Amino acid sequence: MATTFDTTSTPNFTGHFLIAMPAMGDSIFGKTLTYVCEHNENGALGVVVNRPMDLVFGKLMEQIDIAFVGEGTAARYAKQQIHFGGPVQQDRGFVLHRPIGEWTSTLKITSDIGLTTSKDILKALAEGNGPLDLVLTLGYAGWSAGQLEAEIAQNSWLTVEADPEIIFGLPMDKRLDAAMGLIGANWATLSGVAGRA
Repeated sequence: MATTFDTTSTPNFTGHFLIAMPAMGDSIFGKTLTYVCEHNENGALGVVVNRPMDLVFGKLMEQIDIAFVGEGTAARYAKQQIHFGGPVQQDRGFVLHRPIGEWTSTLKITSDIGLTTSKDILKALAEGNGPLDLVLTLGYAGWSAGQLEAEIAQNSWLTVEADPEIIFGLPMDKRLDAAMGLIGANWATLSGVAGRA
């Protein structure tokens, strides 16, 4: 029987981390850290920030006919690894970044973090003029109205307010442990932890 959730009293998890609980095992979200970019009465959207793909940004740009110009910053972007952002629209690129800047299609998450899907940010990155901090993903994670709340109630996810430095300042293989550290948990104790911090 599905768990029902009163969405009028449910907190907004925008700007929070979702830590996959061990019960997810080898599922598509097993051992993932997801950053919630939007959460409202219509559902939720997030991107996984700790699952690398065997693809770097430069190769992706070649596929869409955008050339990197010059060295320096543009060359650094070209070597940046692409993340698996989630199972929805895996053929579409998403750029999680700070500062927000001014792009054609950006979802404002916090005062300085945005999620952009428009091609203008890709062209700026190729020219070395993009945001200072970014995570590039293919695909995103999506939940219908009440679905994320129900999954949290069923202890599929542990939630904690996100620290942007974990996303933008740490290597991707360190992000999950750092996020668990925000609530004083680790893999040995996580199976006994439920709910949200």
